[in-house]
Amino acid sequence: MGGFFAVASQHQCVSDLFFGTDYHSHLGTQRGGMAVLGDKAIHRVIHDITNAQFRSKFDDDLPRFHGRCGIGIISDYDDQPVMIRSHLGSYAVAMVGSIQNLEALAARLLQERRTHFAELAGGHLSPTELVAMLINQQDTFAAGIEYAQAQIEGSCSLLLLTEEGIYAARDRFGRTPVVLGRRDGAYAVTMESSALPNLDYEVMRELGPGEIVRLTPDGVQQERAPGGELQICAFLWVYYGYPASSYEGINTEMARYRCGAALAARDKTEVDMVAGIPDSGTAHAIGYANASGVPFQRPFVKYTPTWPRSFMPQDQAIRDLVARMKLIPIRQMVDRQRILFCEDSIVRGTQLREIVQRLYDYGTSEVHMRPACPPLLYGCPYLNFSRSRSLLDLATRRAIAEMEGADDRHLDEFANPDSDRYHSMVDRIRRRLKLTTLAYQRLDDLVKAIGLPKSKLCTHCWDGCKGCPNKTAPKQD
Repeated sequence: MGGFFAVASQHQCVSDLFFGTDYHSHLGTQRGGMAVLGDKAIHRVIHDITNAQFRSKFDDDLPRFHGRCGIGIISDYDDQPVMIRSHLGSYAVAMVGSIQNLEALAARLLQERRTHFAELAGGHLSPTELVAMLINQQDTFAAGIEYAQAQIEGSCSLLLLTEEGIYAARDRFGRTPVVLGRRDGAYAVTMESSALPNLDYEVMRELGPGEIVRLTPDGVQQERAPGGELQICAFLWVYYGYPASSYEGINTEMARYRCGAALAARDKTEVDMVAGIPDSGTAHAIGYANASGVPFQRPFVKYTPTWPRSFMPQDQAIRDLVARMKLIPIRQMVDRQRILFCEDSIVRGTQLREIVQRLYDYGTSEVHMRPACPPLLYGCPYLNFSRSRSLLDLATRRAIAEMEGADDRHLDEFANPDSDRYHSMVDRIRRRLKLTTLAYQRLDDLVKAIGLPKSKLCTHCWDGCKGCPNKTAPKQD
């Protein structure tokens, strides 16, 4: 997914930019970058953070940064910010999102013979560079941003560092949050509101879907009013979002407690303890335990000093290794116990199956699993939260293929928790993972736990976003 942070200050911005960007490290995977506008030019540095913390890679660079305006980003895979020189001037651009029609847009621009693209390793186009080429088709930055977002199938929230100030734009359906902050003599823009308090910024407001603003050390000016259709990613509250952050005024940690409570309200299973798959399942488990009265305990502890998040590596075998090495079971706590685990979601299930088997090896008598969201039936075309190369990597699609072959005409039934097909699919997943019981969160309960109307949430990965007000999702391979 990725995350960004920017500062426009009447004084040096580098320290705020450094720490504010670092507060987004939980969102990104491979690259960290910062760009600062100095007296004469933009100074930019990008580092590989696959196996190292963001702060450790940039400590030595900070003395070389000087300026009052800057942008920073933690990126999924591509080098950002990208430096551009065009008729609009020299600027740096960073974006978060997913462009599903990347190749088609690039081919159209190349056919017009008015641009070219630099190649990344392996010959892949940079989505951020493509966004810049689209912006350059217009006469102003604001018009260019609006034009680029209108052409993109997928999502695109972005930052531009220019001599005019910092342009910040939220995806036109608001799938990612963009928050404005202020303190005396400085303004900030962030994806995680939790990045603001320790830097002494107060939340001003969130940008609306498609809204464009320009930050300078003297204030914030709206360049484009927000649109009326909000489709913020519901998975932010389930997994991606930081516990201290709020989106659309709704705190992540509190929403997760409500998710857990909703799971408990539908559950009559007798167990000895409730636990969360750390860290993402912990808040859901606390909510379940508080509502059910079953004690919350930690049968696994997590070793994090030297291991990255297990979703970061591209290779599945490495992901599995990271997950195994990080989670250390407490044998004395799990022996002969009936344990109910809460987890944010089940994507492939490969790591979860390993965890369950280790519990049985240590003497656990029963393992019950309660994912905090419904079964994932569709790949995400907007934020790339799943690294699956194929829909068949999803535990649900693998179970459906075993039941019905290549026939996917009944996906609506597999998304319906009251249908026979749904229950058959869940039971296949349960048996593959060797769980005693498996019960997913219902979508209506999740929506209620978040606290926004379903019409304002993107629920594509669970139901294909049936009934969403905007256009159909981009096609996926």
